[in-house]
Amino acid sequence: MQVLLILNIIFGALFLLCYLHQVIVYAPVGLICKWKKRKHKETKLHKLAILVAARNEEAVIGQLLDSLNRQDYPRDLFHIFVVADNCTDGTKRVAESYGATAYERFNTEQIGKGYALDYLLTCIDRDYGKGAFDAFVLFDADNLARHNFLTELNKTFSDGYEIVTGYRNSKNYGDSWIAAGSGMWFIRACATLNTARNAIGSSAELAGTGFMFSNKIKEENGGWPFHLLTEDTEFMVNSVLKGYTVGYAPDAEFFDEQPTTFRQSWVQRLRWAKGGIQVFKAYGLALFRGIFSKNFKSCYDFSLSITPAFLLALITVVTDLVGFVVVSFLGEAKAALLMFAAILGGLYLLLLLAFGIVTLSEWRRIRASAWKKILYTFTFPLFMFTYVPIVFCAVFSKHVTWQPIEHKRSDMEDL
Repeated sequence: MQVLLILNIIFGALFLLCYLHQVIVYAPVGLICKWKKRKHKETKLHKLAILVAARNEEAVIGQLLDSLNRQDYPRDLFHIFVVADNCTDGTKRVAESYGATAYERFNTEQIGKGYALDYLLTCIDRDYGKGAFDAFVLFDADNLARHNFLTELNKTFSDGYEIVTGYRNSKNYGDSWIAAGSGMWFIRACATLNTARNAIGSSAELAGTGFMFSNKIKEENGGWPFHLLTEDTEFMVNSVLKGYTVGYAPDAEFFDEQPTTFRQSWVQRLRWAKGGIQVFKAYGLALFRGIFSKNFKSCYDFSLSITPAFLLALITVVTDLVGFVVVSFLGEAKAALLMFAAILGGLYLLLLLAFGIVTLSEWRRIRASAWKKILYTFTFPLFMFTYVPIVFCAVFSKHVTWQPIEHKRSDMEDL
């Protein structure tokens, strides 16, 4: 029993180490800086190419393109490109009906968003020239952009960043506790962590969509050579290791649709977990070395937050379960069970406190009724606990692949 207690203390200390900087630095700095008015350098208007990789998204892509066509950014300074990737529906037709330039791609061997983006950039370079656009903005087909998204993103881009990300909100936060859990994860990452990261000169974290990168970055990379399961994280880490800092534009708000069922969420988060492990394997050592460079803040942050914390949580749970079985044979099952319950209870309360604060600070931005905001604050720790079996499967599964998530929601008229 004492051995089990000591192991829990050790694992708990290591887990705390992974997130200590977020608790004592990011949380207070993020909350303070959230209320400060952002100052920008002189804003320059840039010519933008908007990239959308879509697979059978005819139900929602029209609403994304409509929100982009209504941007307050000069219309002659941005053009929308869609790659209809292995589509069997009318995605290309719908995209073209909204004025986008659409390309079709059919490749059943190289599957994934990274390959589709690389193909789309190749088509743009061929048909428009390599220097036709100053920067590229990525969206998923289920996204919606607030009317000032491009304007706000461009302001931060004009500050000198080569990569800029916006504020990721949720279209359907109130649909279920699963949708709320996923939505809150991104809201916290933007509202608290990215705000603090930029305030202290560290790199913001990319969240799959709603970000821009310069033509310089595209040329350096030779297109989009990022093909791991989480190509956005791979791109972010690769850029940080090259010395780039991802800027954050808190008023560049966009929305995406979260999975509403546990099965959909499982598929999505399994890919994220496996992709995180892939990125950590490929870049973990380089990130650790980067801790001792001038870019140490970003390298320290991402070397800990990409995968290690989830793996530690998995190791802790497995150790406790094995220990529980062992001590049960020794007649100490009740004590072990109480200790395990105390650990879970303590973790639940910590998560409830942390994300309860985020819910209050972002109350007006969360699109759900008041009672659902409160209810889903209490269910969020449970959502996080479900990551344990997901990470377990990600560690031991060899054939995790990208699978499409069906999107249906498009009913937001007030953007």
